[in-house]
Amino acid sequence: MQPKFEFTGETKTVMGHTLQRIRALRSFGNVNKGDLGGWLEKEENLSHERNSWVYEDARVYDDARVFGGAHVYGGAWVSDYAQVSGGAQICNQRHIDVIPHIGSRSDTTTFFRTADRKIWVNCGCFSGDIDRFAAAVKKTHGNNKHAQDYAAAIARAKAWIDLSGEGAQA
Repeated sequence: MQPKFEFTGETKTVMGHTLQRIRALRSFGNVNKGDLGGWLEKEENLSHERNSWVYEDARVYDDARVFGGAHVYGGAWVSDYAQVSGGAQICNQRHIDVIPHIGSRSDTTTFFRTADRKIWVNCGCFSGDIDRFAAAVKKTHGNNKHAQDYAAAIARAKAWIDLSGEGAQA
């Protein structure tokens, strides 16, 4: 696999994390070779596969990962153990909600807005829309404590995530 980005040498420190600006090494999707991207803490924050990209002043750090064609841009920050993938279009903090230490595995669940203005969920081995996630939780956990925690997280994500057209990338 050919790398798609390199670090430029430009750095900034944010909340104790040293972030590095990226530059595209090849053209893909709507990114051209040589385009400057956003800011990563480490190479593992952004996949070299498919068309995923971190634009502008967006920041990805900690053990967060952007992959599978996801786009993070504007003033968005993706951190902790967030897993942003597929058709994600994250351009501000109202497009993502990360819930750590939830469920029977005390894992991280990431809710995010897709390009078609739906809420997508990555949680453990589950990746799908929020309604399928709710159904999977009910099937797996019934009405136990984990199901109740997930139901609260689902309600929070539905209330928090902005599905309006604002911030849509052209």
